[in-house]
Amino acid sequence: MSYILGIDGGGSKTVCVLMDDSCQLLGRGEAGPSNYQTIGIEATLQSIQSAIHNAVEAEIITNSVNIDAICLGLAGVGRAADIRVVKRLVQELQNNKSLPINWALQPENIVICNDALIAIVGGIGQPVGIVVAAGTGSIVFGRNHQGDTKRVGGWGYILGDEGSAYKIAIAGMNAALKSYDGREMSTSLVGAFKQHLGLENIEYLIEVIYRREWGVKQIAALAPVVDFAAASGDIVANIIIDDAVKELVKATSTVIHAIFSDDSVLEVVTTGSVWRGRCKIHERFAASLVKRFPNVKVIFPRYEPAYGAGLLALQTTQN
Repeated sequence: MSYILGIDGGGSKTVCVLMDDSCQLLGRGEAGPSNYQTIGIEATLQSIQSAIHNAVEAEIITNSVNIDAICLGLAGVGRAADIRVVKRLVQELQNNKSLPINWALQPENIVICNDALIAIVGGIGQPVGIVVAAGTGSIVFGRNHQGDTKRVGGWGYILGDEGSAYKIAIAGMNAALKSYDGREMSTSLVGAFKQHLGLENIEYLIEVIYRREWGVKQIAALAPVVDFAAASGDIVANIIIDDAVKELVKATSTVIHAIFSDDSVLEVVTTGSVWRGRCKIHERFAASLVKRFPNVKVIFPRYEPAYGAGLLALQTTQN
């Protein structure tokens, strides 16, 4: 039997799925992060090996697992130099005798791409469409029928990430402090941040953010405070959410104009924590985008990115 591996490697975890040539999911494994640009090659290799082992563990009890194709969709992989690094990593995987599998890979059956592409394929079920990722950070990535791609955003929390949980959280704290100063209108965000963080006074935000040296993920985790305030009707919080929607719509529109046409029939898949909020940000985004592009359908993912990686790997065995 032919087996395929699909790997989704990100900054927080690595997911590997084992599939057969009929697209049936046979195993799934998770491990630690695998963004080699932040944790290094060796740690990345260890995470991918662990995820593969966990995915094939159950199947090897009854079958000899021969891997005929593999796709690695990894965060931060886009340049030619990145592809070369990951190719060497795949070679090390094949040389590792501790993995309980037999490698039967040909060069044409090895797919290396960024995690945005596998999010499209997994989310939509085919390699054509747009993914709008809004979690800790944000990025919009599209691919058309001709294979042309366009990326907008993904520049990180300092240079970009508009519409992300991080930027929503920062805007919320900004608005709360301006309200406290008397510079802007009153908002329930003052009390909301105090309650959420257990602060006696909103001024203690300084101690939380600066003296505790909070990182991007910790700050982004405060976005639900703004979301809940917006869902409760707070005007200032809703302005923040509307601004996030505008940025994400603008980024998506840019991708459509670049590689599609305004009347294209296509699906836009939304991924990330921001879309799960209570304030109907998903509905707001969809309504605004469809108003501009009537033939666009905004959806939640049909499958996870690792499954999308598996589908891309499977394609190489059918050409």
